Amino acid sequence: MDTAAEPAAGQDEARFPALLEDSADDLYENAPCGNLSSLLDGTIAKVNRTLLGWLGYTRDELVGRMRFPDLLPIGTRIYYETHLAPMLALEGEISGIALDLRAKDGSKFPVFVSSLVKTGGDGGPQLVRTILFDGRQRRAYEQELLQARRDAEREGERLRHLVSDLQRSLLPAVLQTPPGLETAALYRMASTDQVGGDFYDLFPLADGRWGFFLGDVSGKGIEAAAVTAAARYTLRAAAVYDPDPAAVLHNLNTVLYQEYRKDARYCTVVFGILTPSPEGFTAVIASGGHPEPLLLRAGGTADHHRTKGRMVGVFADSAYTNTVLAVAPGDTLVLYTDGLTEARIGGGDRYGVEAVARFGNDLAPASAASAIEAFAGLLDDFGDGLEDDTAIMTIGVPGREEEQASRTR
Repeated sequence: MDTAAEPAAGQDEARFPALLEDSADDLYENAPCGNLSSLLDGTIAKVNRTLLGWLGYTRDELVGRMRFPDLLPIGTRIYYETHLAPMLALEGEISGIALDLRAKDGSKFPVFVSSLVKTGGDGGPQLVRTILFDGRQRRAYEQELLQARRDAEREGERLRHLVSDLQRSLLPAVLQTPPGLETAALYRMASTDQVGGDFYDLFPLADGRWGFFLGDVSGKGIEAAAVTAAARYTLRAAAVYDPDPAAVLHNLNTVLYQEYRKDARYCTVVFGILTPSPEGFTAVIASGGHPEPLLLRAGGTADHHRTKGRMVGVFADSAYTNTVLAVAPGDTLVLYTDGLTEARIGGGDRYGVEAVARFGNDLAPASAASAIEAFAGLLDDFGDGLEDDTAIMTIGVPGREEEQASRTR
């Protein structure tokens, strides 16, 4: 054991009484906080030098002449007298209350106030002791945080506008309607902060037929938006060149595989050529890994139209086949993305394809517009369970009664 250090330690201990001789008065007057004592009616009875320095008053201007509430701005004074003073009287203390004091020059001085009621031997209140901490740095820090939050909110709002504008640019401004038919569509974003990859369109071809498609690109963000734009324009161009759905998807598969396979970007899509007729319309449909179209029948039933095909852009040699679907008066064709089937019910199980079919059975028969309205309500019911963007497009044939009523009007 090293005993050489013991005398030094003893010398330090001997110095303590000398250092603490004037501690009582000095600690009160020059404490790093404001000290104030007041009578029960609030009259200031004692105040330390620190608080006087903060506010610019002399001791004679405060002691016996002003009440503590007189040091508060009018709004703060009302709050103190209606809330804090009754709480102090009832509970005997208040702690860490943020207030502004009014300095002699009229400026505000932020402080954190704690007060304690001193009692006498009989337990009755005698005076109120108050300690005040300088709140300027804390207030400045809070203002900086508040400003940073406002800046972040503005930036977030700007981002949401950009995302919304970009998303709209990837969808038709107006969904066109073939003569004698009805159409409707909706797009529900799961997040306002990211661009989704769902897309749809319906457009006329030169020979009186119409092309339509609805799809979903993998991922989100700018990269997904770029693939979405490429898919939309490729589908429309390919349909003009060769209006055969299987050939159109083959062309799209070639483009996406060549351009985006290194980035693992692909999509699912259903594409069709629609031919209107006096009895409704016929659709020749090809699918690339997409949920099967749902047909709401005029007779009150609903079923999925069987389609098959690989996802688009994954394999170089993918082949696609056509199927034919006849849509009669009163029928409505519903195309949707997997955001609908992948939604969680109450945060639990996925909604699923079978549930979509049951929903369609309960809904049929329905016009294109009423079907979209019903599906929009279903998406609302999912709440936070809707985890992915969802696009739905409907193409319907008016029933005989609707058509006659329309002609009468």
